[in-house]
Amino acid sequence: MKNNTLGAIYLALAASIWGGMYIVVKVVVAVIPPLELVWMRYVVAIIALLVIGFIKRQSWKVHKRDLLLLVVIGVVGNAISIVTQEYGTMLSSAQMGAIITSSTPAFMVIFARCLLKERLTLKKISSVVLATVGVTLIVGNAHVDESSQLGGIALLIAALTWALMSVLIKRVPGQYSPLLVTTYSILFAIIVLTPMVVGQLPQIDFSQLARPKIWGGILYLGIISTACAFILWNRGLQLMNASSGGLFFFFQPLVGTFLGWILLGEQVGGTFWIGALFILIGVLLVIKEKK
Repeated sequence: MKNNTLGAIYLALAASIWGGMYIVVKVVVAVIPPLELVWMRYVVAIIALLVIGFIKRQSWKVHKRDLLLLVVIGVVGNAISIVTQEYGTMLSSAQMGAIITSSTPAFMVIFARCLLKERLTLKKISSVVLATVGVTLIVGNAHVDESSQLGGIALLIAALTWALMSVLIKRVPGQYSPLLVTTYSILFAIIVLTPMVVGQLPQIDFSQLARPKIWGGILYLGIISTACAFILWNRGLQLMNASSGGLFFFFQPLVGTFLGWILLGEQVGGTFWIGALFILIGVLLVIKEKK
């Protein structure tokens, strides 16, 4: 199977997992605040990743010259981006969050050009434009008022930092596996977040964690949405151009809206299917692009 096709499968799976994640977050965040929830899912994820590494006999050795890059990836992508996304969504509307974070692939195209010197092609630009139009049709027009401005700024920071992290992953030497890169980046994120979380943990009602929906949700977020999805995303980016790979981020609002319709009974209009078609056309353009 060609690298482009295999990378596309990995990226689509990762983004689809994140698209379904908001249903779980909606339940768990009622008990655990956003920052503490991010920290908990990372702790669960790091345990899962270490177990996988032990089974696969993964070598954790990293050259000193590459350590700083992994630190930046962890702090920028796994700490700053995820936390600002959680708070941005909390302070604004879900529609506004979907629209702003859907700018991530466009930022990836820019960062890939500046940092990796990837060539911009008409096909790449067209695919991003098509997918962006598709996402806008799906989420509708978000009403922005003054109270949502802070949330909008946080979401913009989340989109920028996730795009930068995704491009920086392409700078990681090929000798390091996606498992190693994911484990180290999450470890550094935990180190950064722990001082901010420790003082807040006693305020959580831990008796609520005994509920299957809550502990099951935390396990899902940590193992599936973080450990597995991050490995898939990192591996997919290693196989594709960063500017092309970013397009698969659009699967997140697509799958999220679809699952909300199926599982939560949320209303989905005809524009959803038109938007989905635009996204799929954009993705097909990228998959068929020659290296």
